[in-house]
Amino acid sequence: MKTKTFNRFKEMIKPYKKTIILVTMLALVIDVCELVKPVLVKEVMEKYLPNNTFVQNGVSIAMIFTAYLGLVIFGNIIDYLNRIITSRMGENVVYELRRKLYKYVERANISFHDKTPSGKLFVRVINDTEDVYSLFDEVVTTLPKDIMIIIGLLSIMIYISVKLSLINLIIVPILLIFTITITKAMNKIFAKSKEVRTVLNTFLAESIYGIKLIKIFNRQKEKQEECEKYTLEHKKSVKGLGILFGIMPAVMELIQNIGTMLIVLFCANKWFGIILDPSVIFLFITYLNKIFEPINRIVENMEIVEDAMSSVDKIYEIIEHDEFLEDTKTGIKLENIKGRIEFKNVWFAYEKDNWVLKDVSFTIEPGESVALVGKTGSGKTTITNLINRFYTIQKGQILIDGIDIYDINIKSLRESIGTILQDPFIFSKSIKDNIKLYSDISDETIENAVNMASTNDFINSLNHGIEEIAPERGSSYSAGQKQLIAFSRIFAKNPAIFVLDEATANIDTKTEGYIQKSIDKISADRTSIFIAHRLATIVNVDKILVLNKGKIIEQGNHKSLIESDGYYAKLYNAYYNSLI
Repeated sequence: MKTKTFNRFKEMIKPYKKTIILVTMLALVIDVCELVKPVLVKEVMEKYLPNNTFVQNGVSIAMIFTAYLGLVIFGNIIDYLNRIITSRMGENVVYELRRKLYKYVERANISFHDKTPSGKLFVRVINDTEDVYSLFDEVVTTLPKDIMIIIGLLSIMIYISVKLSLINLIIVPILLIFTITITKAMNKIFAKSKEVRTVLNTFLAESIYGIKLIKIFNRQKEKQEECEKYTLEHKKSVKGLGILFGIMPAVMELIQNIGTMLIVLFCANKWFGIILDPSVIFLFITYLNKIFEPINRIVENMEIVEDAMSSVDKIYEIIEHDEFLEDTKTGIKLENIKGRIEFKNVWFAYEKDNWVLKDVSFTIEPGESVALVGKTGSGKTTITNLINRFYTIQKGQILIDGIDIYDINIKSLRESIGTILQDPFIFSKSIKDNIKLYSDISDETIENAVNMASTNDFINSLNHGIEEIAPERGSSYSAGQKQLIAFSRIFAKNPAIFVLDEATANIDTKTEGYIQKSIDKISADRTSIFIAHRLATIVNVDKILVLNKGKIIEQGNHKSLIESDGYYAKLYNAYYNSLI
């Protein structure tokens, strides 16, 4: 095991030191029971059976049998408690890992999510944490007990006969060489299969999310072939494990039988002066056979250990990288925000030197309504992403009310901005919960927001009204209905700054008219930013910023831009002619 992996594991179990000590003590009790049981049988064979007697020195065979049965029952009870404790410890460890992972996923910036497939994150949160749980449920339960019983059995065997123990130790190097060789081979297979499994799970997650698109383009056959390809790769990656695990029990049993034969051979011929009673020989053989049980178990659990350690590394490779985390605690908290937004010579690229915004400068005054216009890829959505501080600019400065956006507390900033996207996300919660989004909003506020967004007809058409549970991602709702929920959500939030990315594109003309009146009313004294593709919807805004290839090439109101007969005028005329 790598030092780094071991340190990570040590950090993971640090809060459970007392539990591990308790588990170890219980394992010691179980081992004592296991070691004493053969001694009781030896006593019967040595003192009772040869003399054909039932009672000796006031102790009967029935009493010894009762003691044996008591040890069995007591040992099983302790083993049961031991398993419960280790299982609970495993559950707690997995709970903490999942909590940390999910917290990381929530706190991680958008750049992290851009380059990390959601399927990969599902594998980390679900599969990898389950591998860690298996370590506690199946290995930690038995490992302390196995190690101690091996030590105990070896000690007693040496006490019984040093010579016979040394003879049997001849097979130990063979066992060690075999185990180390198998372990190295399995490590390579585990590492490869882990990578392939992650790719397979990522593919499955993306395919399930994109099933509608797959059906639209009739790509079921191609996706099925791709699935078979990844499944076959996974099958091939674990193929060697079956061979290795098939060899292991057979070799272990062979070594075990060699040890038994050596005992019988040396005792029968009295080689090296080894003279033992049959009962003692029985005890020695019993202990030798018993010593192979924990060794077998340790070797068989190596797959679980390797899988779990690999999973621990994968999990910590995510949660140890602080550079992707957003700082939600420090920074200036915005109060009584006016909504003045200023970009000063902003340069931004998602990828190095591939500039999306080039030396962009503009000012939006408090309460001003501004539209961003330009062709696809001109940088409109990027500007709204930067206002929400989803990304960090490379050069320049962005100010809100004269404060550098990177000096503002990020939670406070986003609470002050309300953004509606073209494709709003709907959770599998009630409509009411989708509007509240876990915030402490009164029913009266929700009702007013629903009225302002003209969502009443849609909500009333549902069987359970506002308490109706939405399907996954709002799959059975139209794009317009999802936008109505999004508008209700944003009106209930009542932010100081509105950002609308063609938010009424999928809403019918009549409802759009109602919503536009609500937007005009609520944004009268608030800063509003509109990303517009339908240019007819922005003719009344205070200012239009025209973008082309990451630069602002024109700005002004609709009338002045039309009169100047520049880039915007050509866009508007082309749009108007397309309607005709």
